[in-house]
Amino acid sequence: MLSKAAVIYNPGEKYVIENIEVASPKANEVMVKIVGCGLCHTDELAQTGIIPITMPVVLGHEGAGVVVEIGPGVEGINVGDHVVLSYSSCGHCEMCLTGNANICVNNMKLNFGGAMSDGTSRLSLNGKDVSNFFGHSSFGNYAVANQRNVVVVDKDVDLTILGPLGCGIQTGAGTVLNGLRCKFGTSIVVFGAGAVGCAAIMAAKIANCQNIIAIDIVPEKLQLAKELGATHVINGKEVEDVVKEIQEITKGGAHYSVETTGVPALVNQSLYSLRTGGHCAVVGVSGDVTINVFGAIMLEGRTMQGFIQGNAIPQLFIPKLVEYFKAGLFPLDKLIKVYDLEQINEAYDDVHKGKALKAVVKM
Repeated sequence: MLSKAAVIYNPGEKYVIENIEVASPKANEVMVKIVGCGLCHTDELAQTGIIPITMPVVLGHEGAGVVVEIGPGVEGINVGDHVVLSYSSCGHCEMCLTGNANICVNNMKLNFGGAMSDGTSRLSLNGKDVSNFFGHSSFGNYAVANQRNVVVVDKDVDLTILGPLGCGIQTGAGTVLNGLRCKFGTSIVVFGAGAVGCAAIMAAKIANCQNIIAIDIVPEKLQLAKELGATHVINGKEVEDVVKEIQEITKGGAHYSVETTGVPALVNQSLYSLRTGGHCAVVGVSGDVTINVFGAIMLEGRTMQGFIQGNAIPQLFIPKLVEYFKAGLFPLDKLIKVYDLEQINEAYDDVHKGKALKAVVKM
């Protein structure tokens, strides 16, 4: 199958639109005609070489589309189904077998190894293999994915906006609902009001948190956070002591915090803003961070925990988010700005400039 796709040839270079070949699905795989794919920071980590991956490569891992072909052994997925594509997992390691596929032991190999689970590629250009990403590569017209990546969703909802549920939105919402399991009437502070942070805010509203505090330095993001459910917003550039402000709002500190930025100073704030026994969820990609373990964690009995993909089993969690969206409780569409695939470089530029919160390329 010929497929227009956005290809990266070397680390740090821009996307180039090419016509590649996509082979038919093998056992336990399906081919999907992609309708839209979200742009995620994880794609950029691979594009720039921070996540090493063999190139050339087709990135994109927040795809949504329609199943057009099914390989042998596929169950529960049919031609014509509307689907969202999510992360890869092996299904047979200890983590997968205990319901924790989001931290599959083979996570790095399957999502960032550049090949399908059998070690081969379904993508090629001029007779040479092209690496895939997250086991499917959704920055193109067609993608082949293992059935474990595939989530069947309601046909009543526009597929263009559903792709981000496969990673970024799932991460933010799942961290609150599956990971932290925020209790009714509690307080939560979200550092970073980007797409992941806004998903966490919407989920906190669903969980009926009493205080939902958004931290950012971009006024437009903070305004959107209020529209989505934040009860309080704090501009980090305008407040002298963010931690003190949070403690005053929550009368002693938040029960939960979600750190989405990866900025070392904010990682520390996400800990010190908690009350005794509070729980900090780290979902941003951070480097080295200096933490006073005694003062920030041990003395106050706080927990600091990393969460991958919102602790979600996509086939169970993503349909729930779609139902919340249909009920008006999870207004995903307010986050999204749509571009053509040929505008993918412009879309990333707009995200960096703050002109788009969650960009989606349509095919």
